[in-house]
Amino acid sequence: MRIHLTSVFVDDQDKALRFYTEVLGFRKKTEVPLGDDRWLTVVSPEDPDGTELLLEPDGHPAVKPYKEALVEDGIPAASFAVDDVHAEFSRLRELGVRFTQEPLEMGPVTTAVLDDTCGNLIQIVHSK
Repeated sequence: MRIHLTSVFVDDQDKALRFYTEVLGFRKKTEVPLGDDRWLTVVSPEDPDGTELLLEPDGHPAVKPYKEALVEDGIPAASFAVDDVHAEFSRLRELGVRFTQEPLEMGPVTTAVLDDTCGNLIQIVHSK
């Protein structure tokens, strides 16, 4: 068994697609119109046939309070592996990305947390 798909709830799919592709560096994999929304996924360019991230509209009434509670408590909605948190932090900060947690070493891992501009906190992490 493998993880095929996971999702983040976003407040605007177009804005999310721009952020996740142009800023974070993912590639669009799937885009299927579904009424007012789309089945819209991105993948890592390093693993284009790997796990897809669904940029899922946050229109369900339960989602917005859930997202707000996570952000208020500083809890990331997702975690992405990077080769070097410090280098990625610098690269993203130069692109104007807002971080809620600067790189922090915690034993064998280093993490940082960013705002994805779509209502989520996202953690980047690397292991020693």
